[in-house]
Order: sequence, then C-alpha cells, then structure tokens
Amino acid sequence: MHVLILGGTTEARALAGRLHDSVRVTSSLAGRVAAPRLPAGEVRIGGFGGVDGLVEWVRAHAVDAVIDATHPFAETISFNAARAAATAHVPLLALRRPGWVPAAGDDWHQVASLAEAARILDGLGQGHPSGGRVFLTTGRMGLAAFADCPQWFLVRSVDAPEPPMPARTEVLLDRGPFTLDGERELIARHGIDVLVTKDSGGAATAPKLAAAREAGIPVVVVRRPPVPEGVPVAATVDEAAAWVSGRAGA
Repeated sequence: MHVLILGGTTEARALAGRLHDSVRVTSSLAGRVAAPRLPAGEVRIGGFGGVDGLVEWVRAHAVDAVIDATHPFAETISFNAARAAATAHVPLLALRRPGWVPAAGDDWHQVASLAEAARILDGLGQGHPSGGRVFLTTGRMGLAAFADCPQWFLVRSVDAPEPPMPARTEVLLDRGPFTLDGERELIARHGIDVLVTKDSGGAATAPKLAAAREAGIPVVVVRRPPVPEGVPVAATVDEAAAWVSGRAGA
C-alpha cells in the first residue's frame, strides 16, 4: 500500500513515523520553509501544479490513499486534494488537530480573515498614541494585510518575512514548541498589549494563549477555513493510522 501524506505539520511527521514500517509512505512538503523537519519515509518537496498535477502524480506513483495533514489554513491544497482524490478515485482523509477554545478569563475577538484582524486592531490597543504593540504570530505569509497598520508589531516566524509588511516591525525568527515561561517573558519584555494568531490548534504554540490570559491582553483569533465538504476528518494521529490500517486490510 502506498500512502501520500500532504503536509509538514507535527501530525504529518508523527503519522509518517507511525506508518512507514508497515506501508510505503511519501510525505509531500510545500517547500515554504527553508530547512523543514523531515519525516520518516520518502519525501518530496514542492507543489504539484494544481489539481491536474496532483492527479497525474497520484496515478504515476500508484498511490492507494491520500491524507491531507497540511496546516489548517492551507486552504488551497486541501481543496485541490479533494478534487484530485475524487478524480483519481482514491480515498482521502483530512487529519486536523482540534481548534483552540477560549477559557475563563480569555478576551478573544474571533475574525474570519487576516484583513479583518487588521481592521479591528485600532480598537484594542491600551491607550498607546501609536495604537498599541502587537504580537503577530500568524506566520510570514499574509503580512501584507497589516502593512498599513500604525501599530508596532513583533512578528514571529520560522523564516524571515518579505515585504510588504508593517512599517514598524521587529522580526523574531523562532520555531515551536514554545513554553509558557518563554511566552510570558516575551510579552512582558516587549510590552505587548494585543496578540494576533490563527486558530492553528495543537499544543506547540498554545502557551501564548495562556500567557495572554495571564497578562490580561486581548487576543485576535482568525478562524480556520472549513474542510472540503464530504472529506472525512481524523482529529488525531491514532485515528488516521487506524483509517490507513482499515484500508490496508480491506
């Protein structure tokens, strides 16, 4: 059995490690990170060239099942995968870690997009003449949505971002997992009064939410896009592995 896993997430790597001793596994990484953490098994890096390219690759490499374990916000590849799997007549599973939920004491402002997140920042700063100091943890892609914002931004990403970006920006290159103590110190040291994040879910980057709660600062949370209609969803690596085992034994 040949399983194609789409994505460079923590869950994708864990699933590849779980499966590669029993089935052939190829992990496909988008190539947006300069030095990605490579999973067990075979690895390919780069796009497929849209739906048609993915269908061609699946057929040429005799793929028996596809698992979309991409980032919850990788909307384009998820919808391409759904269309390609249907065209190639191979089963598809989406592996999605559960989203975050607010806890007691949280001051969350949920929005549908980065553009909407940028629009509401003016009302969230704590009286700074400049509009506030924002900890932006949405990654290096999409900074253009904040390019015209007057606030000061601390932008954390794995690789260095490129313009356009806010005029007043400090870049912090770092990769999770992060600790609560580290996030507390970061928020205090930079005088952060607003946190902006995507609802990525998972434990690796969740400590920033607890640190923001303790500091009493508002959090702008960008809601994740839906999984393509009709695609089954696994919430854990165990569930996805069981799905593959069921297919292998069919």
